[in-house]
Amino acid sequence: MRPIESNRTLWDAWTRLHEKSAFYDVEGFKAGKLTLKPVERKELGDVAGKSLLHLQCHFGLDTLSWARLGARVTGVDFSEEAITLARKLSDELDLPARFICSDVLALPQVLDEKFDIVFTSYGVLPWLPDVRRWAEVVAHCLAPGGTFYLLEFHPIGEMLDEAGEQFAYPYFEQAEPLAFEAEGSYAAPATDVTLDEFNWPHSVGEVVTALLEAGLRLEFLHEFPYSTYPFPSFVKEVAPDLFERIGIAVPLMYSIRAVKPGG
Repeated sequence: MRPIESNRTLWDAWTRLHEKSAFYDVEGFKAGKLTLKPVERKELGDVAGKSLLHLQCHFGLDTLSWARLGARVTGVDFSEEAITLARKLSDELDLPARFICSDVLALPQVLDEKFDIVFTSYGVLPWLPDVRRWAEVVAHCLAPGGTFYLLEFHPIGEMLDEAGEQFAYPYFEQAEPLAFEAEGSYAAPATDVTLDEFNWPHSVGEVVTALLEAGLRLEFLHEFPYSTYPFPSFVKEVAPDLFERIGIAVPLMYSIRAVKPGG
């Protein structure tokens, strides 16, 4: 099985685990909770009345949270299980949303609409083998004057081993993916679910350059010495939803906002 197909099988299985996991707290979301963190809400700003495309949306909790904040949302993910669950939640909660099952790199083949905002966050880029093609898709989907926003785990943090003490993984992208055996998932440990996982590293410089080459204009690049999730595995919670590496700080997240010229 090729890496992309293997990863799709993994995410189908993870969706079934995540629907019932405390990490995702679907029941809390149904009761009105927003899953978005303060950092992305502040940096992206007001979305009310705007069309928003969420790339790699998993089963749509963040997508539907943006809908609760007034955006007209479309979510995209390559997992059929995830998209089916997202549509179910949208219908059950009467939150208008459109969900499309597609590999993000092939999205222009099934969606030619332009959006005011393209959004993606938290652990998305390592699942993509070609960050340049990804940037082209982002630019293709943005309307002139539209805003792209990414909040991602920093590759420096992802280079460290589980103890956070030594470099164990590459920083720069490479042709062959990193291969792992996933036992359960980051959100739902399950020893009876073991699947292959493939990731591709992408440096911050490669991501920024890809977006610039796709024609976007950079507004900011921010790096954060903390994570809003308990990831990577070596971080410690120092305040609610605030996780840091104890000792010398390293970047654990970064954000990018860019615009498409015109409009």
